[in-house]
Amino acid sequence: MQQVARRANVSVGTVSNVLNRPQIVAPQTRERVLRVIDELGFVRNESARHLRTGAGRIIGLVILDLSNPFFTDLARGVEERANEAGYSVIVCNSDEDQAKEDAYMRVLEERRVQGMLIVPVAPGSPAVERLRARGTAVVRVTHRIAADECGVGADDLRGGELAMGHLLALGHERVGYITSASHVWPTDERREGMLMAARNDGKSDDVLRDISVEHLNVAHGRDAGERILGVRPRPTAVVCANDLVALGVLQVMIRHGVRVPDDMAIVGFDDIEFASAAAIPLTSVRLPRRLMGRVATDLLLEEASGDPEHVHRRIVLEPELVVRQSTIG
Repeated sequence: MQQVARRANVSVGTVSNVLNRPQIVAPQTRERVLRVIDELGFVRNESARHLRTGAGRIIGLVILDLSNPFFTDLARGVEERANEAGYSVIVCNSDEDQAKEDAYMRVLEERRVQGMLIVPVAPGSPAVERLRARGTAVVRVTHRIAADECGVGADDLRGGELAMGHLLALGHERVGYITSASHVWPTDERREGMLMAARNDGKSDDVLRDISVEHLNVAHGRDAGERILGVRPRPTAVVCANDLVALGVLQVMIRHGVRVPDDMAIVGFDDIEFASAAAIPLTSVRLPRRLMGRVATDLLLEEASGDPEHVHRRIVLEPELVVRQSTIG
């Protein structure tokens, strides 16, 4: 920095401002300093900067499954908003494993990140509470949020209502629900929403039959599809905990000559890009994934600012039913 300052004929403080608070430096001066930085090939030492300031311009994101396009889109929203604010993002994949989630949170804390966004494996996490107790900003991407923390999520209860209400309106009275065997929090909320819709329509809980899978992906969706074909009496419709599972079910139905939607209607969740591009386009409950990531990042930066006027907020985004040929031919 001293070399840059001498070559640009400015103070070291001005060089620091160009790197950290460029908006306060006169444009001509800023351009001159940046030109010298480029000429000298200067790269600042972020590790040393972290030691001085206590935190870097990095935020951590811990998600459940990076192979799921839902979380890819969520991460994209986080990255977009973080970059706009001058931050970088470290993305960690927990694989729905609590021990792995805890380990990544330790690593991110050691890196002195500005804060962490977490899509939690379970609603309550002692590791998260320890982080918050030590002063690390944490925002959960789930709507099960305590009053003393920030979080954002989708209304999964309403999503379940939308899916079941749509099928009941079409006359279906036997509906399968392909859900997570580990009872990941959104899938349980969606199930409760489906039961609420059934009860409001005068149906008993027997209208819904659970089919559990170990992982919410295409392969396990195919397995669930094979199992559904053996159920007697067979459901006439199925709601899947996400679109990947729904795509697997759809593949099985096509392979066995089961007509979709005439013999089996299929509803997915998330409305990923592949849902509309399927052989039979999927009806899906759309969740605002990228917006969720952007809103969560804003909450985290507010939380990390140290503003004594900061108020914890819980933001719940509304889902939307997108009807396609998998339920209405």
